[in-house]
Amino acid sequence: MKMGKRELCHYLQIIAIFFCFSGTSQAELSMSTSKPYIQPGKSRTKRSWVWNQFFVLEEYTGSDPLYVGKLHSDVDKGDSSIKYVLTGEGASSIFNIDENTGDIHASKRLDREEQAYYTLRAQAIDRLTNKPVEPESEFVIKVQDINDNEPKFLDGPFTAGIPEMSPVGTSVLQVTATDADDPTYGNSARVTYSILQGQPYFSVEPKTEVLYEQLYYMDREAKDQYLLVIQAKDMVGQMGGLSGTTSVTVTLTDVNDNPPRFLRRSDQYYVPESLPIGSTVAKIKAVDADIGINAEMDYKILDGDGNGMFKISVDKDTQEGIITTEKVLDYETKISYTLRVEVSNKHVDARFISAGPFMDTTTVKIIVEDVDEAPVFSSHLYSMVESEAAKLGTSIGTVTAHDPDALNSPVRYSIDRNTDLERFFNIDANTGLITIAKPLDRETNAVHNITVLAIESQNPAQIGKGFVAISILDINDNAPEFATEYETNVCENASPGEVIQEISAVDKDDPSSGHWFYFTLPPDSNNINFTLQDNKDNTASVLTRRGRFRRQEQSVFYLPIVIVDSGSPSLSSTNTLTIRVCDCDADGLAQSCNAEAYTLPAGLSTGALVAILACVLTLLVLVLLIVTMRRRKKEPLIFDDERDIRENIVRYDDEGGGEEDTEAFDMAALRNLNVIRDNKTRRDVTPEIQFLSRPSIKSAPDNVIFREFIWERLKEADVDPCAPPYDSLQTYAFEGNGSVAESLSSLESNSSNSEQNYDYLSDWGPRFKRLADLYGTAEDILYS
Repeated sequence: MKMGKRELCHYLQIIAIFFCFSGTSQAELSMSTSKPYIQPGKSRTKRSWVWNQFFVLEEYTGSDPLYVGKLHSDVDKGDSSIKYVLTGEGASSIFNIDENTGDIHASKRLDREEQAYYTLRAQAIDRLTNKPVEPESEFVIKVQDINDNEPKFLDGPFTAGIPEMSPVGTSVLQVTATDADDPTYGNSARVTYSILQGQPYFSVEPKTEVLYEQLYYMDREAKDQYLLVIQAKDMVGQMGGLSGTTSVTVTLTDVNDNPPRFLRRSDQYYVPESLPIGSTVAKIKAVDADIGINAEMDYKILDGDGNGMFKISVDKDTQEGIITTEKVLDYETKISYTLRVEVSNKHVDARFISAGPFMDTTTVKIIVEDVDEAPVFSSHLYSMVESEAAKLGTSIGTVTAHDPDALNSPVRYSIDRNTDLERFFNIDANTGLITIAKPLDRETNAVHNITVLAIESQNPAQIGKGFVAISILDINDNAPEFATEYETNVCENASPGEVIQEISAVDKDDPSSGHWFYFTLPPDSNNINFTLQDNKDNTASVLTRRGRFRRQEQSVFYLPIVIVDSGSPSLSSTNTLTIRVCDCDADGLAQSCNAEAYTLPAGLSTGALVAILACVLTLLVLVLLIVTMRRRKKEPLIFDDERDIRENIVRYDDEGGGEEDTEAFDMAALRNLNVIRDNKTRRDVTPEIQFLSRPSIKSAPDNVIFREFIWERLKEADVDPCAPPYDSLQTYAFEGNGSVAESLSSLESNSSNSEQNYDYLSDWGPRFKRLADLYGTAEDILYS
């Protein structure tokens, strides 16, 4: 089998490496002269102790330590008198030396990519004296590379973009793979590139790492994205090499290589005639296979009978042509329009003009539909003028409206009363004549703006609106009056002929020639105090006719003034000017105009009056406080007769029984012998014994009745669950009729020493035991 040149070179390299390792495995390396080393007690000799380097393969996977090399000194006679010591990088941890033989072994697997060489120091020491027999020398253990790392694309995956329709050979992207192996030794780091996926559209240069476009006219509209797989392989692509891959996504960018096209040659749209100006009547769309700026289009109306009625614009989002109205449509005038519309690209690529025109045309027909329209007034705004002196029923003007539809239905008129709330005007429903319904007043409302409604007779839902502005002309119907409420003062020390007030007038009327007022005093006025001077400029001056006014004599004067306007006929009014007499200072400024101030005693100022008033109020408050305190002290501490007083003896040293502590005792039950008491259930204790209602007590001897009554009440009080849980004083107030006890008092006896037999007390039960012991004589007592 013949061997090629490349395989032969590779084989020779391996043999060279083998011999190199064989040489380093010998104990001695090439020697060079070194400085003489003088060992104590011996003659001076010249030794060789200079080391070059050892080689060791990386990634050794054997079970035994890897032999690296051997250290040896000429002094060593083989009698184990020399000890070898190894120090430096990896000594003892990675590299171990046999101190007797100098053999070096690697105890761990080495990785050149982690550390390519180790620097160590060796020394030969006499075992007896523990002194070096050779100078310390440094040597290197170099890790020999093997192909154990595949190429890697550190920046992948990649993306790239090129314009569609690019020529063959266009550079797309440069991709680079890295190999961690030693590039200076062998082919372990020599990488070549190939494309695994993406042919025949793309190709890659094996050595320059550049990706090229292979096929011409790659159309984005057919396919806009391609996924490529690129392989990098070391050992120059030979068998046994390692490889790595990455992906490249290539996107074709758009160019304007497609013209816009209408899908249909003509379109037809129906629109109502009632559309306002600016309304959209049609949307047309041309298609363009391009995207983005290359798909932007312009639309324009080339010709047709609706060129002045419509305009077309572009929707920037959808690239549609929007046709809108520029004038009002009228079915009765024209029922259809035909437009020829052109579309073209905004941005044209000169490289593709030869492919054909980048524009297209279509025909758009717009058909107007009839709509029942509201009546239309002949004018949008009617202006009318009338005098405020016009009488009721006077005609002001006429409005007219018609039905624009072909049927031309009759129209009826009315006034929108929301614009004429006071109903100043009426309108004839058939003719549209507007008349006056209430008197007009220009000063109240100079212009009336009303809305007139025109209602179609056949369809009352169709209502047209017209607007009427009625201006009211002025007449002289208002008399002049003071321009303001004048506050006039005259000083007590005023001189004759002194001006105390300037007055002017106003008039609600508005004559075209302007106002002109005349001021006079009433003809019958013979005023000795004041006079009036007309300034001939719509103002007048009030002057004093005498001096020395006194408030004590008269503090207020009323001056009537007549004002006449220049209207035709003229109107006049009499206005009263109030003049107060005041005390003034040297500059003529009023200080006080109160006449009552002179009736007060001399020297009593306003501050003194305020102080006196404050003292009176203080005394009044003190008197009220004293009276209130005394009334509170006289209030009795006992309760009123109206308060509910119970005849109960209440003890406060017990725990109480809740709400029943204050429950009143019913005295009426003790005063009625024949009362039937109902059994009550105690609210806080469940009764253990319940008594049935006893019948009424029958008539019996008085002593028996009394005894039975007392006995029954005692038993009920002992066991009654509704009895209050406290001691109470109970008055029975019953002695009975014909009591056997009669009276126990000694006042009715004939003698205080008379003997009375009280033995019957023993028969009354244990309650009367104490009384029977005191008064009884019987020796045998029933109850012990």
